[in-house]
Amino acid sequence: MLRQLTGITAAEYARRRRQLMRMAGEDAILVLPAAPARVRSHDTHYPYRQDSDFWYLCGFPEPEAVLVLVPGRKHGETLLFCRERDPEREGWDGPRAGQEGAVADFGMDDAYPIDDLDEILPGLLEGRSRVYYHFGRDAEFDLKLIGWVNRVRAQVRHGAQPPHEFLELGHLLHEQRLFKSRDEIRLMEKAAQISVRAHQAAMRAARPGIHEYELQAELERVFRAADACPAYNSIVGAGANACVLHYVANSARAADGELVLVDAGAEYRNYAADITRTFPVNGRFSKEQRALHDLVGAAQAAARACARPGVPWLAIHDAAVEALTEGLLRLGLLKGSLEKNIADGHYKRFYRHKSGHWLGLDVHDVGDYRIDGESRLLEPGMVLTIEPGLYVAADDKAVHAKWRGIGIRTEDDVLITGDGHRVLSDGLARSADEIEAFMAGA
Repeated sequence: MLRQLTGITAAEYARRRRQLMRMAGEDAILVLPAAPARVRSHDTHYPYRQDSDFWYLCGFPEPEAVLVLVPGRKHGETLLFCRERDPEREGWDGPRAGQEGAVADFGMDDAYPIDDLDEILPGLLEGRSRVYYHFGRDAEFDLKLIGWVNRVRAQVRHGAQPPHEFLELGHLLHEQRLFKSRDEIRLMEKAAQISVRAHQAAMRAARPGIHEYELQAELERVFRAADACPAYNSIVGAGANACVLHYVANSARAADGELVLVDAGAEYRNYAADITRTFPVNGRFSKEQRALHDLVGAAQAAARACARPGVPWLAIHDAAVEALTEGLLRLGLLKGSLEKNIADGHYKRFYRHKSGHWLGLDVHDVGDYRIDGESRLLEPGMVLTIEPGLYVAADDKAVHAKWRGIGIRTEDDVLITGDGHRVLSDGLARSADEIEAFMAGA
């Protein structure tokens, strides 16, 4: 049942928990609350989305739950506090797993009602020297945890042993999450494939005069039809709106001759895809649009060539920056030498962001980019985006008018393999020629 619900087997969740507890040590305790339900307005809520760390360790989909890992505990190391079954509430909100389901369906060693947390957790803290927890994420739960620890401290005269070390859980867990398993990669491939089909649907629907939100509707229809949802707010920027990096209004009309930048990805079983394509709304690039689009494509190809084990993470960005700057000089958008433009950051006028990020349960996934101050080396099992772009502001009077208001980004999802990389989002037209051919056939 667990695999059916989450795409991950119960055995893999158990392996993840064992690995984390092994790193934490037998005198530790790890405490992870579920994500709270969030009010959208008055008495309506946002669709519930489980906390990624909590999900990674147990796949339990409900709010009002706390996962407690107690390494070496003889009566069970994996405990879940969750809501009890309640036929009245379930008639309104849907079924709950309850304590029995937490054990039978989610592989917990034991489960207790969430209302018993205040009574039971201090006893679990007693005798443990270290507490791993995400401090500062949930101020209300922070205070509860401090209160439970203080209750143990109050019993020191009676021989109680309170924890004396409090450590950030992410230090261990996020390094673990950075390396994807086969099942995770399979889910991320699925998310990418759904996203590819969605981008294709948007390209097919494009025509002069269409609204950005109509293209967004095409994308998200494909997501939902495949039992996925948006991994983040879809960006559909026509014309100069493409130069706004986090544009989400999606309300303008795409005029004949404009480009449309679509940055959208599906989330499937909580795993994200993140893909960007930029295409002409009328199906044909102008000379200037094609020149910049080709340049972004060359930068992405240079960056992808660095995506292999043993290469520093930062090399991907450096390769993209060099290719973009070289092209900007060739097109006359920058002046001077390549080295000085890079050293002085003049390219940032047209390229303001980094060239990628980790991808996984979060679209900007967890994991350090540097270790001991140095750019970390890429390793098999890491998944990242590669997404160079160019953005010429509509009011940039320092460049010729023919370039103004053009924004382009090309982004793919890339898995580092033992001998190089694999593009999970392959199959989606990338070059200007491929995009025109696809749109002509649409």
